Amino acid sequence: MLRKSSLLVAMAAMIMAGGTAVAADWKPERPVEFVVASGAGGGTDNFARTVQKAIAAHKLMDQSIAVLNKGGGSGAEAFIYAKTNAGNPHKLIFGTNNVYLLPHVTKLGYTTADLTPVAAMALDEFLIWVNAKSDYKDAKSFIDAAKANPGKIKVAGSQSKDTDQTLVSLIQQVTGAKFTYVPFNGGGAVNVQLVGGHVDANVNNPSENIEQWKAGALRPLCVFAPKTLEAGPKIHDGKGWSDIPTCKSAGIAIDSYEMPRTIWLPAGVPEGAVAYYRELFKKVSETPEWKDYVQRTSQSGQFLTGAAFDDFRKTDEANATKVFVAEGWAIK
Repeated sequence: MLRKSSLLVAMAAMIMAGGTAVAADWKPERPVEFVVASGAGGGTDNFARTVQKAIAAHKLMDQSIAVLNKGGGSGAEAFIYAKTNAGNPHKLIFGTNNVYLLPHVTKLGYTTADLTPVAAMALDEFLIWVNAKSDYKDAKSFIDAAKANPGKIKVAGSQSKDTDQTLVSLIQQVTGAKFTYVPFNGGGAVNVQLVGGHVDANVNNPSENIEQWKAGALRPLCVFAPKTLEAGPKIHDGKGWSDIPTCKSAGIAIDSYEMPRTIWLPAGVPEGAVAYYRELFKKVSETPEWKDYVQRTSQSGQFLTGAAFDDFRKTDEANATKVFVAEGWAIK
């Protein structure tokens, strides 16, 4: 029995060593593309460029990196690009949960089977933001105004039937308020519209609006999180992320709404390439540049791969599809 147990242990060690060897044997042979499923300046773009910066700063990869924005079709342009590059391990797609949610609401030229999940590196929070000149000083006054004037308040968001519009629809469902949702190609454009006074609000992530809050151009009303965000540096007028109340405490019955920052490869790539990039991005998650980014943008730095990533996706997908069905967006 002892010899049998020893043999099993030895076999397991050989298998593990073999897996490590597969990851070690594969390396990029030419420059790598970071394909961003949004326009320039948005949260996904900032995510990809932060990863690029950390890799370069610490020389974590020999090959160079080029960032390519493909945000058309609510990000579907990037995912279709992945499909057309099946088997190519030099194309990495940076997205959110839009990768697996878009096929539920739009007939597209790809499915999630056309991509290979690599990792989720952070969970991003959502807030209700208004122009600093707005009369809305808190979430209650904002919601009350939307109830009193159905459809008059314009809320900008990144893409149609994507994460932002799903949240706006969820707010309507739980409060009875009615907004007019105005989609734009990425959080950067959404930001510009609110600063310019062309819309009344947006639900951008912290990283997308932090500079405008710092400049006193925008005001956060509440955050869709189970508790107030972690304390950090003061941003504007003596206030920081931890001073923003939760939306639930302001009367909006949504416990939490988070979006993963995800990375994918095309389908059909070598297993060694997947293992290589998972190890690479794990190293990135431990760099000072990444930790600074997570703190500065007030995200939750959770690194998920394998089964943990799969479990998160299944739960997130199930929750979102309930909203799609209620809104009549779900394709038959």
